[in-house]
Amino acid sequence: MGQGRILIIDDDPDITEAMTVVLKNKGYEVRSAQDSDEGMDRLKEARPDLIILDVMMRTSQEGFEFSREIKQNAQYKDIPVLMLTAVKQKKGLDFKSEAGDEAWLPVQAFLDKPVKPDVLLEKVQDLLSAHKA
Repeated sequence: MGQGRILIIDDDPDITEAMTVVLKNKGYEVRSAQDSDEGMDRLKEARPDLIILDVMMRTSQEGFEFSREIKQNAQYKDIPVLMLTAVKQKKGLDFKSEAGDEAWLPVQAFLDKPVKPDVLLEKVQDLLSAHKA
């Protein structure tokens, strides 16, 4: 299995491809989806060890809604979620302090786009290590 299975849910194919290349080069198995509906399908097909989730896809809050939905599902609630988004750049909003709030933003970590490969890899490894502990 390598390092673990990661599901990327992001509507920007360039971002998805860049993250996929970085993660696969470190031994991760990567699947992707362009929106929350496709993401849910991928989640059901093969349970990932980590989800990397965009905020703004078809709607400006789609990622928030998806994170809340899976955290309410007993089958998926323990999968760590890394929210990766350009919402700060595009909307001037910063949600980092809200990460981990089970009602509002039930994700384990939050990174702003664009993210450097080494920062992404470090955060992914941290989340997977913490989840296995």
